[in-house]
Amino acid sequence: MCAKEKPPVHLLVSMTLLLLVSLFASAVASSRADIDWDTYWPGDDDEVIDAINEGELNFLDKPIDKPVHHHHNKITVLKSSIKTGWIKLQQCHDNLDIFPRVQIVYKEGKIRNLRITEHNNIGEARVEGHTVQLTDVKKHARLCIEAESRALIAQDDGSFVMQNGPFMRKFLDGYFPMRVSIDIQLPANLSFVAIEPVEQKGFTVTRGKQHLYLDTWFEGRLVTQFKFELVPEPTILTKKQEPETGLQSPLAL
Repeated sequence: MCAKEKPPVHLLVSMTLLLLVSLFASAVASSRADIDWDTYWPGDDDEVIDAINEGELNFLDKPIDKPVHHHHNKITVLKSSIKTGWIKLQQCHDNLDIFPRVQIVYKEGKIRNLRITEHNNIGEARVEGHTVQLTDVKKHARLCIEAESRALIAQDDGSFVMQNGPFMRKFLDGYFPMRVSIDIQLPANLSFVAIEPVEQKGFTVTRGKQHLYLDTWFEGRLVTQFKFELVPEPTILTKKQEPETGLQSPLAL
């Protein structure tokens, strides 16, 4: 497919966040003039065709030298999350792709208290049930939401998992570069055990006390899974009363 024979205007951009909390963004353009084709087909036609990723996960050694979709998530796991599975979610999308209409759909029943906290370079943004509806998405668009997500899943062995994905920036049959970052704050009685895929170039995890930060640049389809386990809470000891010795204080002379 060459640049002179661009595909029809029915488009699908698909992304997913968190286990049981799916994020799909679909768009329909009214005419070819609505699409910023250079975003998807820059440069020479043959080079572009060779470079199109068809879904195979490929981590990028270094960031792309132009703005691409950055999907950032800040997750706060509370003590109550261990029993209920509900976590606090703050999510932002920077450099959204340019489309006349975009619909973001979260998994019904697994998202609550959904609200928009910020939107820039977007004609209109509104919440409808478990969806966010966007119109007139322009260059350098930004959208942020807050919600509660039922994302922490207890396992039979007593551990917990939080699965994310598949993240993807899909346009027709091609997958294009994107950046995903996940910032997780843990309660004192939950500790990080492992992550899949394993850490590698283009996929890094920074650990702190009760804190994790994942940052990755990739193209294709990415699914991640964090594993956590409970840790005993420290016992608070009270000062014991000193035992009586039976000795009396010396008499003053």
